[in-house]
Amino acid sequence: MIKRALLAASALALISTPAFAEKIKIGFVTTLTTGGSVIGEDMRNAVELALIHMNLKMGDLDVEVIYGDDEFNPQKGRQVTERLVKQQDVDIVAGYIWSNVLLASANVVLDADKILISSNAGPSQLAGKGCNANFFNVSWQNDQTPMAMGEVLNQKGVESLYVIAPNYAAGQNMVAGVERTFKGEIVGKDMTSWPDQLDWAAELSKVKAAKPDGVFIFYPARHGPAFIKQYQQAGLFGEVPLYTVFTLDSVSLPRFQEAQMEDVLGTVMTQFWAPDMDNEQNSRFVADYRAKYGKYPSFYGAQSYDTMFLIKSAVEALDGKLDDVDALREAIAKADFPSVRGDFQFGNNHFPIQNFYSREVVADADGNWTTAVRDVVLANHQDPYASECGM
Repeated sequence: MIKRALLAASALALISTPAFAEKIKIGFVTTLTTGGSVIGEDMRNAVELALIHMNLKMGDLDVEVIYGDDEFNPQKGRQVTERLVKQQDVDIVAGYIWSNVLLASANVVLDADKILISSNAGPSQLAGKGCNANFFNVSWQNDQTPMAMGEVLNQKGVESLYVIAPNYAAGQNMVAGVERTFKGEIVGKDMTSWPDQLDWAAELSKVKAAKPDGVFIFYPARHGPAFIKQYQQAGLFGEVPLYTVFTLDSVSLPRFQEAQMEDVLGTVMTQFWAPDMDNEQNSRFVADYRAKYGKYPSFYGAQSYDTMFLIKSAVEALDGKLDDVDALREAIAKADFPSVRGDFQFGNNHFPIQNFYSREVVADADGNWTTAVRDVVLANHQDPYASECGM
């Protein structure tokens, strides 16, 4: 009886003792083929650089990153997320460029009681009433960057604006964002087909007829260069100033420079980050990224790099004990990591509270086109949906 009791006690002790993992498995979903792959490549590059900077370790744990290709498609994104969660049994799922892909995939992760970290997409549905304790975002809520642009438009005295954006979750949030802060008149608005539409002749004809003080657009990936080329061909540069979010960045600027489209120099956009932000983590990230890949990183890469260091901070705080989701969630929420943007904190809905800056397209000392920070437009800004989140 004594021997049996000792065996039972030993078994109970084994059950009660937290499991120490030998490695952490991170599923990272992005677009690695099709039209959005240029963004996915930048994100993967940044993740790989972060792993190098960590010496492939988070604390005592080895790190395994399993990439999933969403193929620029919500259904494919959900399928690859299911494989990562159910077959690969990853500890954390991260990544996601597109809001519609994230929205299609989120419940797969959250229903499995795993941590989901968006490195880019920030749909309003997950920031407000649909917030979730296991969901974190390291970029921004979609409305915020265009909200900052609305303030820039006000500062520049723009009184009439024509708005063109794709008709999907992120595009709708972008338009809602600029409408929240812009004090002038929206004289026209076109929500275009996504991602199939690559011809805007009809929309640009309406811009010419409306004669606004400015045009606001949101077109990421290959759509941005295609739109701006047509804007130039329509003779609108020099006539109607163009204001963009997520269109002119380190992904697209080399294409514009190669095409000698000098009209984009001096263009102003808004964002939370730029390559020239002066802090130790960002300086190392940008310098080593350029040395390794021969180009500037984009904000997509910056956010992905931050994602990895956020995860690292939580793993090290828990000494590698990954089986306690509550503890892991609490450690991530503390956001005790060096961010490329400087200070970092999560709001109650697990979206960042941060500055948004005006940025200008410039040529660096070597003649490479990039973006530079100008003024703070929104300081310590929290997204407008946070008040609807019950956390």
